[in-house]
Amino acid sequence: MKIVIDGMGGDNAPQATVEGACMAVNEYGVEIIITGDEEIINDELKKHAYDKDKISVVHTTEVIENEEKPVQAIRKKKDSSMVVALNMVKDKKADLVISAGSTGALLSGGVFIIKRIKGISRPCICATLPTINGGSTMLADTGANVDCDTQNLMDFAFMTDIYAKKVLKNKNPRVALANIGTEEGKGNDLVKKTYELLKDEKSINFTGNMETRDILNGVCDIVVCDGFVGNIVLKTVEGSVLSLFKKLKEAMMSSTKSKLGALLMKSELMKIKDLLDYTSYGGAPFLGVDGGVIKAHGSSDAKSFKNAINQGIMFHEGEVVEEIKKYVEEKAK
Repeated sequence: MKIVIDGMGGDNAPQATVEGACMAVNEYGVEIIITGDEEIINDELKKHAYDKDKISVVHTTEVIENEEKPVQAIRKKKDSSMVVALNMVKDKKADLVISAGSTGALLSGGVFIIKRIKGISRPCICATLPTINGGSTMLADTGANVDCDTQNLMDFAFMTDIYAKKVLKNKNPRVALANIGTEEGKGNDLVKKTYELLKDEKSINFTGNMETRDILNGVCDIVVCDGFVGNIVLKTVEGSVLSLFKKLKEAMMSSTKSKLGALLMKSELMKIKDLLDYTSYGGAPFLGVDGGVIKAHGSSDAKSFKNAINQGIMFHEGEVVEEIKKYVEEKAK
């Protein structure tokens, strides 16, 4: 398989994208194409040992910035590292694209360049959150679709269920609806109608409503919601975890006594930090487009980017796009 990487996307590009690519080549033996400024990319590649036959560079002259309007940027910057990478997937020159660049631009490019799978109402982006029991929970949608109808949420549930089975190797993922209470009949019109449809769907292991305060407790494997709710939940969880560790560090450094206590607890604290490290999952898949698209975190370091590449490998080997197409065919019968 071939993976194309937007070499100029992300806060730490191109250092993190290039180093992550070299790490992935050495560990997984995958073939990688990096798009971006050839001189800059090659200068970074010189810093690392890797199989020279496994990495190639495609020169581009433009970069899409986070501040730009996504659709306009995709349409105007035809020679940007992101657009060139997306076109390689569209033209079947690569199996999958990974970018840590602008989320909006990547999603727009997925829809307008690669195109959505016929029969999917709207694609969704799925973030994977670590849970305190050592597992993970997928949240879909996390921002691709602010306003949704019941068919959108049903598609999100089915596509994420496929991803969990094929990539995360979860044979019977528990699917829940994000809601303001666990009781049946709670929530707005959208959630109530979707609840009834999921309750009657025999091919999905629907467990009912879930309050998002339980999302890190591992009570389900997939949480379905519209992109407005999902994006707020995702950013609240990320911000809360980062703030918690910041306050813990401040408390531990506040006195000699607390420093000694922190030293004694260092290994246990590191285990908790690693347990809640969302970067270990690499990125979020964009499900429902006719090709592999994975959004790596904007602040991804080399290790996180390598994990995103591994995620891409599992996405391709799990034939996620093909399985979603099968779901569409069954739905049409």
